[in-house]
Amino acid sequence: MQRLYDFLRRHPTGVDSFFAVVLLGLSSAWALNESFGAGPRLMCLFVGVAFSVVVAARRRAPEAMLVLAAVLGVAQLVLGVRPGVPDFGMLVAIYTVAARGGRPWASRLALVGGIAAAPVAQLRWPMQDVSTGGRFFLTLVLVVPFVLAWVLGDSMRTRRAYFDQLMERATRLEKEREAQAKVAVAAERARIARELHDVVAHNVSVMVVQADGAAYVLDAAPDQAKEALQTISGTGRQALAEMRRLLGVLRSEDGKESGEYVPQPDVEQIEVLVEQVRQAGITVDFKVEGTPRPLPSGVELTAYRIVQEALTNSRKHGGPDVGTSVRLVYFDDGLGLLVEDDGRGVAQVMQEDRGADGHGQGLIGMRERVGMVGGTLDAGPRPGGGFRISALLPLKAAG
Repeated sequence: MQRLYDFLRRHPTGVDSFFAVVLLGLSSAWALNESFGAGPRLMCLFVGVAFSVVVAARRRAPEAMLVLAAVLGVAQLVLGVRPGVPDFGMLVAIYTVAARGGRPWASRLALVGGIAAAPVAQLRWPMQDVSTGGRFFLTLVLVVPFVLAWVLGDSMRTRRAYFDQLMERATRLEKEREAQAKVAVAAERARIARELHDVVAHNVSVMVVQADGAAYVLDAAPDQAKEALQTISGTGRQALAEMRRLLGVLRSEDGKESGEYVPQPDVEQIEVLVEQVRQAGITVDFKVEGTPRPLPSGVELTAYRIVQEALTNSRKHGGPDVGTSVRLVYFDDGLGLLVEDDGRGVAQVMQEDRGADGHGQGLIGMRERVGMVGGTLDAGPRPGGGFRISALLPLKAAG
């Protein structure tokens, strides 16, 4: 049954043509049968053919076919062709115009013309031996098919409009979901890019410093060289572990980290990070002020990455004897971070390497991270030399 329905929907002209041929055959039989007393045969055949055309072309030109049906109704009155089988085409025209929802005048004409058809026909061909009340009742009965055809057509138009609205809304929602998915993918790629930048920049710079130191003392102090190589090994393993965590997020189907990957760094691991930098031969003064309290995971990771990037910049641009201080301050409404170094030429190096405005990829990443948690960041040269990075992150109770 569904296949038949789909076939009929795909071939509307063929369906209308089939019913037009059926109507033409029935109209011809009605016109040629003298017992019906329809009127002049030639005129009856003409009306039957014309109404068959109305049925066949009703979808292609509904308004024109409605006008043709109205003209044929007037012709019947003038030519004396009684209402009969061909007038079924008038019902079809009324239904089609109401269902198509074209110009308002066509729908109004269909309704008014349908209501007026039966009374006018009764006036033209009054029934004999029937009381006035009987004629009135019969007229009402004959009006019902025309009104019903218009009501069914208008209901179909409303239903189609509602269905089209639902389809349009579904299409719009689908496009919005696709756009949101693209935005989410872009944001996730940016986040992973920042993570990879921080992980690679920090750990590789530590490994380079340790490798240079090991090469320098390899002959004079083998024990120190061995210790430096061990530090390189540990730093490399840590970098691989964090990169595996990031790649694990990409591989997981639900976007959540698997238990086999290391957790995200937090504020407590900043001290471990500072100790790692100290082992690379850089002096770091680390202090925590205020009462530590729980932070959202996003703030924890942001604080860790800011300190990591700041220490990496100090090590890369601060010179051989750079000294760095790291301060974590717990306020009532936020977490303050202050990383300063006393290096020389930091601003000049950053401008040469990272752009005329002095904002490199690392600083851009820090600003994006801070902005995502609703914080503020200030970075720039210190008076008298060195570089300073300060940030204030909103502190909320962990839920």
